[in-house]
Amino acid sequence: MPLATSLQISASGLTAQRLNLDVISNNIANASTTRTPTGQPYRRQQVIFAAREARGGFAAALAAARGARGAQVAGAGVQVAAIQPDTRRDFKVVYDPGHPDADARGYVRLPNVEPIIEMVDLIAAARAYEAGVTAINTAKQMQQRALEIGQ
Repeated sequence: MPLATSLQISASGLTAQRLNLDVISNNIANASTTRTPTGQPYRRQQVIFAAREARGGFAAALAAARGARGAQVAGAGVQVAAIQPDTRRDFKVVYDPGHPDADARGYVRLPNVEPIIEMVDLIAAARAYEAGVTAINTAKQMQQRALEIGQ
């Protein structure tokens, strides 16, 4: 794999994890938002990642020459496939008759955001981002050493 390709793959991971960090931060910021423009409590958002398919290159040309349909070509990184609401968890319901968004019985629906889960996801995303930065720095050092050898 050429070093430039490894930089592109790492950069795609950095971009995806940066967006993931933004979504997680938005979830934490809205952990107590009981009314959005739709009138519902805030619903936790999650990022869905997908492999970014390689375009062109030798592997793609070889697969096309073989006539292989749907042949697996080495990936070219990661991309964000979607940002979607988390529908697996229901809203929390608490009794708070003094809350402005309480229903007639005094219950308030709160967002389905769990701060502990968000913090764990935040740490995991930050570590993945750091790993991508380390991979880029290592690739840059390898390119620098290759240039030094050529002198």
